[in-house]
Amino acid sequence: MQEELLLPGERLDDLQRNGYKIIQNPQKFCFGMDAVLLSGFAKVKPGETVIDLGTGTGIIPILLEAKSRGQHFVGLEIQEESADMAARSVAYNGLENKISIQVGDIKDAAKQFGASSFDVVTSNPPYMTKNHGLVNDGDAKTIARHEILCDLEDVISSTAKLLKPGGRCYFVHRPFRLVEILSLMSQYKIEPKRMQLVYPYLDKEPNMVLIEGLRGGKSRLTVEKPLIVYKEPGVYMPEIYDIYGY
Repeated sequence: MQEELLLPGERLDDLQRNGYKIIQNPQKFCFGMDAVLLSGFAKVKPGETVIDLGTGTGIIPILLEAKSRGQHFVGLEIQEESADMAARSVAYNGLENKISIQVGDIKDAAKQFGASSFDVVTSNPPYMTKNHGLVNDGDAKTIARHEILCDLEDVISSTAKLLKPGGRCYFVHRPFRLVEILSLMSQYKIEPKRMQLVYPYLDKEPNMVLIEGLRGGKSRLTVEKPLIVYKEPGVYMPEIYDIYGY
């Protein structure tokens, strides 16, 4: 079955959760630690509906299904090849009744799914602006990393439309764009409620930021203790092992 499932260049990776596996193609784009950390930071309550914007190969919906008792998870992806891999991973894990993968544009998501239709929105959006070190704007990796098909405002404005009143969103991004992120969240009436900076090592600068927002929430931001990834090269801190599920 495994050979029939995979296309040339693809591999099947173990997610260390519920026996789940995911199909990836290293020549295209593989999920990183940022997606895993976002799945650990996001909170999904029993019975809630979730949409992941720019889901790639579906890593976040699959991990959130494994870690929570949410009712249904949607992965929205504009690149058909990535969406196809995500859908095959969902089928491989027998999760078709819990996770649906849809092809579509983040900018049109509210039209596609309806306004105020989700309890939770997650997104691991492209970090780099369109012209930041751009090489090939049609390459799958470039699209995943650069704001070619959508930008940060597209993600946040669509999130605001998709969330039910009082719904929550969870983003992972780079600290150098934190002011822009918080400003856009405020502009679209999503109140930042919780934030955590991620450091590769204790003595290094943070290279990721995790943010929770509440649609229509009151102003009060909790900054959680820093998350340190590595104790030493190749050795995760205990919190990282917990998030990964080892």
